[in-house]
Amino acid sequence: MENFINTFYSYELFFRILFILIITGILANVFNRVYRKMVVRSAEKGDHNLTTYKFLEHSISVIIYLVGISFAISKIEFLKPVAQSIVAGAGIFAIAVGFAAQQALGNIVSGIFIVISKPYQINDRISFNDGLRGVVEDISLRHTVIRNFENQRIIIPNSIISNQILINSNYTDTKICKLIDIGISYGSDIDRAKEIIREEIENHPLNIDNRTEEDIENGTPKVMVRLMTLGESSLNFRAWGWAANAPDAFVLHCDVNESIKKRFDDEGIVIPFPQRTISYLEPPNENN
Repeated sequence: MENFINTFYSYELFFRILFILIITGILANVFNRVYRKMVVRSAEKGDHNLTTYKFLEHSISVIIYLVGISFAISKIEFLKPVAQSIVAGAGIFAIAVGFAAQQALGNIVSGIFIVISKPYQINDRISFNDGLRGVVEDISLRHTVIRNFENQRIIIPNSIISNQILINSNYTDTKICKLIDIGISYGSDIDRAKEIIREEIENHPLNIDNRTEEDIENGTPKVMVRLMTLGESSLNFRAWGWAANAPDAFVLHCDVNESIKKRFDDEGIVIPFPQRTISYLEPPNENN
């Protein structure tokens, strides 16, 4: 027993630091578990502040770890003379840390502004000019996590995404107007083609009526179909189909393209495709 006590006192500093770090980890883990249960309950009740809750979860977890680690380091007395010995090189080190911290702090500040101004929130569908698109899965202190439609995660620093031009399909209104462009040959029946396009979109179960009461009173059709351009080899129509959200709009677009093609085939309406006539020059006559 005496040997155990002597050993404990010999490694007292080590045990103190280990105890502090263990308690820090336990506190952070307990906080995360309790907090996530609260967030789930709030989401089930229809609370739309999920983005703020997730950001606060990351922030408080970081604070717990920073306080715990700082408290543990403060117990290490022998680091004080070591710290004094590197004062001479502290200037260069401080500059390096400053540049690194500037970027990190920039991400944190950008994350705070994202949570406050809410240009996008968790579960929003967003897309960028470079073609990246997906669903916002998480917003942490430093970065935003986007899940694309191949189930891959795109991790973008907050300071970068806050300066990007993006399209948010869920911002204030989730309804989507899907443009459906179809061309027919010049010899096809224009009126019948418009009627088929309109019927196929109206009859799709995901199509919604976006008309106002005034539009309905004035007899405005549920689906507008217009002849947009007279192309080189086709008459190009555009129809406006409305869906409740982006996933429904995608399914609507795919299904309607297929059903319109089948109706056109059945009723003799031709969808033209590019054709080329190739002429060959006669080979030179060797006798001349």
